[in-house]
Amino acid sequence: MTTIAVVNQKGGAGKSTIAVHLARWLHKQKKQVLVVDADGQRTSSIWLESLNYEIPFQVLQDPDELLDQLPKLADQQDWLIIDGPATLSETTRALLLWADLAIVPCQPAGVDLASASDTVRLIRQAQAIRGNLPNAVLFLNKAIKGTKLKDEAFAVLQQVQGVKLLNTIIHQRQAITDSFGQGATVFDMTGTPAGIARREFDSLFKQAMEVIDA
Repeated sequence: MTTIAVVNQKGGAGKSTIAVHLARWLHKQKKQVLVVDADGQRTSSIWLESLNYEIPFQVLQDPDELLDQLPKLADQQDWLIIDGPATLSETTRALLLWADLAIVPCQPAGVDLASASDTVRLIRQAQAIRGNLPNAVLFLNKAIKGTKLKDEAFAVLQQVQGVKLLNTIIHQRQAITDSFGQGATVFDMTGTPAGIARREFDSLFKQAMEVIDA
């Protein structure tokens, strides 16, 4: 009965990709998982519908409905994964009032780094209300290997207070980009690029689980 919200006010940060891959990672471990799609674009629910195996999901986007339904849904599942909206809205606030863990993906660009800081501020507000919950982690997503921008962005994220910066970096890879169109995740795909992406996701999710268990 663990609730994880993937949040960032910036569109394109990779929230849906993380939510779907985290759900598949847990699903492969035979965990009972439900994904809640709280994003108006409905990327995660459309993605999950295209898979050739079933990971259950619900679309819930109204803040009041989320506050009513999330505790009930969490009681029925081992893991509840929520794909948050691309805004710092009342919907995001509602998610943070129930989540055990908030995961914040951040791309290595100035506007994305500023957006992540705004999201962390909202997390801190929830923590002040809930006694340091939700736990929160931040990580660099869609980074390009060997670039100065990647190193600079990681250094900036190290200065963000109130969340744990994960050491694992998810790099920009065509296999990840292609997975949505193929109705799959990298955990289902063959080939070396997908294998490298799988290892990065596996490392990222294991580090995130350590924060929950701490």
